[in-house]
Amino acid sequence: MTKHNPTACALIIGNEILSGRTQDVNLNYIATRLTEHGVQMAEARVIPDVEEVVVATLNECRAKYDYVFTTGGIGPTHDDITAECVAKAFGVPLIQHADARSILEEQFKARNIELNEARLRMANTPEGASLVENPVSGAPGFRMDNVFVLAGVPSIMKAMFESALSEIRGGKPIESRTVIAFLPEGTLAGPLRTLQGDYPDIDMGSYPFYKVGRYGSNLVLRGTDSGRLGEAVDRLVKMVGDLGGEPQLEA
Repeated sequence: MTKHNPTACALIIGNEILSGRTQDVNLNYIATRLTEHGVQMAEARVIPDVEEVVVATLNECRAKYDYVFTTGGIGPTHDDITAECVAKAFGVPLIQHADARSILEEQFKARNIELNEARLRMANTPEGASLVENPVSGAPGFRMDNVFVLAGVPSIMKAMFESALSEIRGGKPIESRTVIAFLPEGTLAGPLRTLQGDYPDIDMGSYPFYKVGRYGSNLVLRGTDSGRLGEAVDRLVKMVGDLGGEPQLEA
């Protein structure tokens, strides 16, 4: 569908996500905004705060996708190791970024908070990195080539992501249409496979539900060509109707 659009991967870094203590909400925001920007979110991974895992995963994904977005692990504590891992992945030293330090000095002075050694860790970046503005709490994220390193706290991550968006090359906007069918997936599977074969440029997905004692599926079509997408939707609606599935277009 979006083979000419840039692709992206999200790396959600943090033991607290894997343990269930913290529920991730960042992936949904990143994927939604990238879709609006014409970038296809092709993969997402949740990985622990383990250096060799972060380094290996980052190197694999940055070679495979146009953009990689990491969230988490850039705070002041000992388990915030993302900056160090990015430096190792790129084979460059970890340095104290002069501009990042200046930002922290200004922010903490304004709040009458001591800028101690732990807080200064938030000024560390790989050598050669550019900063990603953080208008919420000050401490910046950074970009290294096609890798954007963002905070894990959702409100801060969102602000950082919006700051970085101007640096992200988008493609054609990805449009989405949903047809609701009151049919079980087993009935839809064969005809839907045939329809997909006729429209290889359109992503088609089936997502089952069970409501008020009835089986059904949300049939989601996504593509960058409005004309082709509309044509596929029309055929899908007819297909569902012919099968007795009471097709409805989601508003």
